[in-house]
Amino acid sequence: MQKMVVTQQACPARRVPSGEPVMIPEGQFITINQSLGGNYTVTWQGNMLRIDGMDAQAIGQQAEVLSFDDLGGEQIHEEQVWQALDSVFDPEIPISLVSLGLIYGVQLDQDQKAVAIQMTLTAPGCGMGPVLVGDVEYRVAKVPNVQSVKVELVFDPPWSREMMSEEAQLEAGLFF
Repeated sequence: MQKMVVTQQACPARRVPSGEPVMIPEGQFITINQSLGGNYTVTWQGNMLRIDGMDAQAIGQQAEVLSFDDLGGEQIHEEQVWQALDSVFDPEIPISLVSLGLIYGVQLDQDQKAVAIQMTLTAPGCGMGPVLVGDVEYRVAKVPNVQSVKVELVFDPPWSREMMSEEAQLEAGLFF
Protein backbone atom coordinates (compact mmCIF):
# COMPACT_ATOMS: atom_id res chain seq x y z
CA MET A 1 0.00 0.00 0.00
CA GLN A 2 2.99 2.34 -0.06
CA LYS A 3 1.84 5.90 -0.56
CA MET A 4 3.86 9.12 -0.34
CA VAL A 5 2.15 12.00 1.50
CA VAL A 6 3.13 15.34 3.04
CA THR A 7 2.32 16.07 6.67
CA GLN A 8 -0.31 18.79 6.86
CA GLN A 9 0.54 19.65 10.48
CA ALA A 10 2.97 18.44 13.13
CA CYS A 11 2.21 14.80 13.85
CA PRO A 12 3.03 12.73 16.95
CA ALA A 13 4.41 9.27 16.23
CA ARG A 14 6.32 6.46 17.95
CA ARG A 15 9.51 4.86 16.67
CA VAL A 16 9.20 1.16 15.83
CA PRO A 17 10.08 -0.99 17.72
CA SER A 18 11.35 1.14 20.67
CA GLY A 19 8.12 3.11 21.15
CA GLU A 20 10.13 6.33 21.59
CA PRO A 21 7.94 9.41 20.95
CA VAL A 22 8.78 11.44 17.83
CA MET A 23 7.18 14.59 16.43
CA ILE A 24 7.11 14.77 12.63
CA PRO A 25 7.04 18.45 11.62
CA GLU A 26 4.52 19.94 9.19
CA GLY A 27 5.49 19.80 5.53
CA GLN A 28 7.51 16.58 5.69
CA PHE A 29 7.39 13.85 3.06
CA ILE A 30 6.53 10.49 4.60
CA THR A 31 5.71 7.10 3.12
CA ILE A 32 2.66 5.25 4.43
CA ASN A 33 3.69 1.58 4.41
CA GLN A 34 0.69 0.01 6.10
CA SER A 35 -2.62 0.79 7.74
CA LEU A 36 -3.96 -1.81 10.16
CA GLY A 37 -6.31 -1.48 13.09
CA GLY A 38 -6.75 2.22 12.40
CA ASN A 39 -3.05 3.02 12.86
CA TYR A 40 -0.41 3.83 10.26
CA THR A 41 3.11 2.49 9.88
CA VAL A 42 5.16 5.10 8.04
CA THR A 43 8.74 5.83 7.04
CA TRP A 44 10.23 9.28 7.63
CA GLN A 45 13.92 10.15 7.30
CA GLY A 46 14.79 6.45 7.23
CA ASN A 47 12.90 5.68 10.45
CA MET A 48 9.91 3.38 10.78
CA LEU A 49 7.22 5.09 12.85
CA ARG A 50 3.69 4.38 13.99
CA ILE A 51 1.02 7.08 13.84
CA ASP A 52 -2.15 6.65 15.86
CA GLY A 53 -5.32 6.69 13.79
CA MET A 54 -6.65 9.56 15.91
CA ASP A 55 -3.84 11.70 14.42
CA ALA A 56 -4.40 10.59 10.82
CA GLN A 57 -5.64 14.00 9.67
CA ALA A 58 -2.04 15.22 10.04
CA ILE A 59 -1.08 12.92 7.16
CA GLY A 60 -4.16 13.61 5.06
CA GLN A 61 -6.06 10.51 6.10
CA GLN A 62 -9.44 10.08 7.79
CA ALA A 63 -8.93 10.42 11.54
CA GLU A 64 -10.31 7.75 13.82
CA VAL A 65 -12.62 9.18 16.48
CA LEU A 66 -12.55 7.87 20.01
CA SER A 67 -15.48 9.44 21.84
CA PHE A 68 -16.92 8.82 25.26
CA ASP A 69 -20.40 9.40 26.64
CA ASP A 70 -20.60 12.17 29.21
CA LEU A 71 -21.13 10.23 32.42
CA GLY A 72 -20.69 13.36 34.55
CA GLY A 73 -18.63 13.86 37.64
CA GLU A 74 -14.91 13.83 38.25
CA GLN A 75 -14.52 10.05 38.44
CA ILE A 76 -12.73 7.83 35.96
CA HIS A 77 -15.23 5.29 34.67
CA GLU A 78 -13.79 1.81 34.21
CA GLU A 79 -16.09 1.00 31.29
CA GLN A 80 -14.59 3.96 29.40
CA VAL A 81 -11.08 2.68 30.11
CA TRP A 82 -12.11 -0.68 28.64
CA GLN A 83 -13.65 1.13 25.67
CA ALA A 84 -10.31 2.85 25.02
CA LEU A 85 -8.42 -0.44 25.45
CA ASP A 86 -10.74 -2.16 22.99
CA SER A 87 -9.75 0.46 20.39
CA VAL A 88 -6.08 -0.62 20.47
CA PHE A 89 -5.26 -3.24 17.86
CA ASP A 90 -2.39 -5.66 17.45
CA PRO A 91 -0.13 -4.15 14.76
CA GLU A 92 0.17 -7.42 12.82
CA ILE A 93 -3.44 -8.58 12.88
CA PRO A 94 -6.36 -6.19 13.17
CA ILE A 95 -7.79 -7.64 16.39
CA SER A 96 -8.12 -5.57 19.56
CA LEU A 97 -5.87 -6.26 22.53
CA VAL A 98 -8.97 -6.87 24.64
CA SER A 99 -10.32 -9.51 22.23
CA LEU A 100 -6.88 -11.12 22.07
CA GLY A 101 -6.96 -11.47 25.87
CA LEU A 102 -3.80 -9.38 26.33
CA ILE A 103 -5.26 -7.10 29.02
CA TYR A 104 -4.95 -8.82 32.39
CA GLY A 105 -6.16 -6.07 34.68
CA VAL A 106 -7.18 -2.44 35.14
CA GLN A 107 -6.89 -0.54 38.40
CA LEU A 108 -8.19 2.96 38.96
CA ASP A 109 -6.84 5.45 41.48
CA GLN A 110 -9.56 8.07 41.68
CA ASP A 111 -7.59 10.32 44.04
CA GLN A 112 -4.57 10.50 41.71
CA LYS A 113 -6.70 10.34 38.52
CA ALA A 114 -4.48 7.45 37.45
CA VAL A 115 -5.00 4.17 35.63
CA ALA A 116 -2.71 1.17 36.05
CA ILE A 117 -2.95 -1.58 33.46
CA GLN A 118 -1.44 -5.03 33.45
CA MET A 119 -1.05 -6.47 30.00
CA THR A 120 0.93 -9.13 28.23
CA LEU A 121 2.10 -9.85 24.72
CA THR A 122 1.42 -12.83 22.49
CA ALA A 123 5.11 -13.74 22.93
CA PRO A 124 7.61 -12.47 25.53
CA GLY A 125 10.07 -11.47 22.80
CA CYS A 126 7.52 -9.54 20.74
CA GLY A 127 9.42 -6.64 19.23
CA MET A 128 6.30 -4.47 19.13
CA GLY A 129 5.85 -4.54 22.92
CA PRO A 130 7.03 -0.94 23.50
CA VAL A 131 4.84 0.30 20.65
CA LEU A 132 1.77 -1.50 22.04
CA VAL A 133 2.46 -0.07 25.50
CA GLY A 134 2.61 3.38 23.90
CA ASP A 135 -0.66 2.74 22.04
CA VAL A 136 -2.38 1.75 25.29
CA GLU A 137 -1.03 4.74 27.19
CA TYR A 138 -2.03 7.14 24.39
CA ARG A 139 -5.58 5.85 24.04
CA VAL A 140 -6.36 5.42 27.76
CA ALA A 141 -5.05 8.95 28.42
CA LYS A 142 -7.96 10.19 26.24
CA VAL A 143 -10.52 8.85 28.75
CA PRO A 144 -12.24 11.68 30.65
CA ASN A 145 -10.62 12.55 34.00
CA VAL A 146 -7.51 10.40 33.41
CA GLN A 147 -4.32 12.31 34.18
CA SER A 148 -1.79 9.46 34.09
CA VAL A 149 -1.53 5.93 32.72
CA LYS A 150 0.98 3.28 33.74
CA VAL A 151 1.25 0.03 31.82
CA GLU A 152 3.03 -2.95 33.31
CA LEU A 153 4.00 -5.79 30.99
CA VAL A 154 3.56 -9.15 32.73
CA PHE A 155 4.17 -12.65 31.44
CA ASP A 156 2.54 -14.71 34.17
CA PRO A 157 0.31 -16.36 33.27
CA PRO A 158 1.76 -16.79 29.79
CA TRP A 159 -0.62 -15.78 27.02
CA SER A 160 -2.25 -18.54 25.01
CA ARG A 161 -4.86 -18.52 22.26
CA GLU A 162 -7.46 -19.80 24.73
CA MET A 163 -7.43 -16.29 26.23
CA MET A 164 -8.84 -14.88 22.99
CA SER A 165 -12.55 -14.23 22.65
CA GLU A 166 -14.39 -16.67 20.39
CA GLU A 167 -14.91 -13.83 17.90
CA ALA A 168 -11.16 -13.12 17.82
CA GLN A 169 -10.40 -16.82 17.34
CA LEU A 170 -12.84 -16.93 14.44
CA GLU A 171 -11.38 -13.79 12.90
CA ALA A 172 -7.82 -15.14 13.22
CA GLY A 173 -8.88 -18.54 11.84
CA LEU A 174 -7.96 -20.34 15.06
CA PHE A 175 -11.40 -21.54 16.18
CA PHE A 176 -11.97 -25.21 15.49
